[in-house]
Amino acid sequence: MIDLKKLQKAALAALEDIKARDIEVLDVTHLTSMFDRVIIASADSARQLKALANQVRERAKAVGGQVYGVEGEDGGDWVLIDLGDIVVHIMQPAVRSHYNLEELWDQPKPRRARKQREKKSPSGR
Repeated sequence: MIDLKKLQKAALAALEDIKARDIEVLDVTHLTSMFDRVIIASADSARQLKALANQVRERAKAVGGQVYGVEGEDGGDWVLIDLGDIVVHIMQPAVRSHYNLEELWDQPKPRRARKQREKKSPSGR
């Protein structure tokens, strides 16, 4: 199994090489067990979006990652690339603004309730 950091670094390098804008990396381990990271990036055109998606796939494969699926390549507004532990969304700015995935996936980690912390306290206070 490929190292998460190595795969994330490859995906980010691919996006930066083709000049993706507003790249966000979100740790979602506290929200889902299906994947660990969500990467969201913007493309200025359908052509750039397709080039970005292709570059992400190629870079992931080059470091030993596997591409489990690609959705939306024909549309030109939004492409989702499933790399297993990482899901990459590449979107045109209007689509990104409309769906606002950052609001969905960028949730704070839940805090433990005070009672739970007190039970685990060695002094019992």
